[in-house]
Amino acid sequence: MAVIRDAEARRSETPGGVMTTFASPTQGGASRSLWRVDARPGAEGPVHDFDCEQVWSWLAGGAVVELGDERFVVAAGDTVVMPARTVRRVLASDSGYTAVVAAPAGARAFTADGAEFGVPPWIA
Repeated sequence: MAVIRDAEARRSETPGGVMTTFASPTQGGASRSLWRVDARPGAEGPVHDFDCEQVWSWLAGGAVVELGDERFVVAAGDTVVMPARTVRRVLASDSGYTAVVAAPAGARAFTADGAEFGVPPWIA
C-alpha cells in the first residue's frame, strides 16, 4: 500500500488549467490513474481521443462535453463515461470546473485524425 500525501501530488499545467495527479504508475505504483482537473473559466480543451475509457465526475462548475457526435451539458454531481476511441472535447463554463478523472495506467492520447500524443504526464 502507498500513501500519497497532498504535498506529494504532481501538478501539470496546460493553457486550459491544472491537472493534479493523485495516483498513477509513477505516483504510488497504481494500475489506474486518478487526477483532478481544475479548468480555467471558458477554457476549451483540445479535440482528441484516448485508447481507453475514462470516467469524469464533476465536483464544481460546469462544462459542455463533446463526445463523438453528441454534446452534453454537465454540472457538479454529473459523471460522464467517455468510451475509448471516441473523439472528445471539454469546454469549461464561464466559471470553469473541477472534475475528478480515472483511467487505466498508460492511457494514450491521440489527435482527432489519429496522430499519437502519447501518455499525458498526469496519467503516467
